[in-house]
Formats: sequence, C-alpha cells, structure tokens
Amino acid sequence: MNPTKTSTTVIRMYGASQTEPLVDALADVWVDAHPEATDELRQEEDSPVGAFRRQIAGHFRHSGFSLSAAYNADTLVGFAYGFPCSPEYWYGAELLPRINAKAKEGRLMGLCELAVRPGWQGRGIGTQLHEQLIRAIAPDWSSLLVRPDNPRGRALYTRLGYAYAGEYRNTPGGPTYDLLLLSVTGLPDKSGQASND
Repeated sequence: MNPTKTSTTVIRMYGASQTEPLVDALADVWVDAHPEATDELRQEEDSPVGAFRRQIAGHFRHSGFSLSAAYNADTLVGFAYGFPCSPEYWYGAELLPRINAKAKEGRLMGLCELAVRPGWQGRGIGTQLHEQLIRAIAPDWSSLLVRPDNPRGRALYTRLGYAYAGEYRNTPGGPTYDLLLLSVTGLPDKSGQASND
C-alpha cells in the first residue's frame, strides 16, 4: 500500500490480497455510487451488490490486480480497480475482430470499476483514482464498459480520453454496454510531458 496525498484526499494502492478485506467497504461505496441498487437489494445474492461481490472476488485471481482507493479523513470515498489482460479475454470473440489493430498490441488494462460516493463526485477524485491505476498497471491501452444510460460516467471517461469502440454484452440477452478504449501512450504525465514517446 503506497499512499499519494492530493489536497485532503489520500489515494492508496492495494494488490488483490490487500483488497479482499475491503470488499464490504467497497460494496458500500459501489451502492452509493449506483442509486439503481436500492437498500433492500444490498444483501440479496442475486442483487447488483451480490454481482459486484462475485465480480471482484473472481477478479482477484488475475495477475497484476490493482485497486486505487480514495480516503478522506480515513473514510473511503471512492475506488477504481483493474488488471492487465489479453485482448481475447477483454473484448471477447464477437467484438475482437472490430477492435482497432493497434489496440490489440501492447499491454491492455481492463478497468473493471470506478466508483465515487455522490457527495465526493465532481472534485477530481475519479480522475485521480484513474491516474493512479494507470501508473500502477502501466498499460499501453485501457478499456472499460459503461452503461449507455450513465451520462455522468460517460462524461468522465470522455474527459479522460476514452472513445467508443463498440457495443458489448457479457451474456446473450444480457444488458448492453458501450465498450470504451483509451490509448495511454502519449498521455501527459503529471509534469505535462507526453509519456512513452
């Protein structure tokens, strides 16, 4: 765990084994950031929260799993996590042929979740969490899924430089997501200098 202080918010980085004890706190932040997950659904196994818990537990097995967590006065206010993965794993057989050839080369990070409590949104915390995760995993490309009906999330990802790459479904008949893609090469680092070129 390496803390990075930004104003009154501290960003801490965790690996999989350090993240496992934080799952309940992460789920609470996730629920706050996803108002569609109502309080009565918090504990049900088939709820969105149950799905989040199963998802993150499954992702712990991926080599290079990293979590960036934002704290204010020792209170968790946001988090982001992801891991390096292959294009075949992340994009799936249906979308892979339609992905830009350059996005299939180099190191790819799957950004699985980025959630900030509503009272802390709009303060740059999501951007800080994303930046720390990019530094930790050091990908050439980053990709994520966003619901088409999530304009705040989509606006953040657009500001971060992500672009639409295609429609994605985890399962046949399941919800449709927009798959977004970011070329990390050439993004400015904190000094304003372009990285990797």
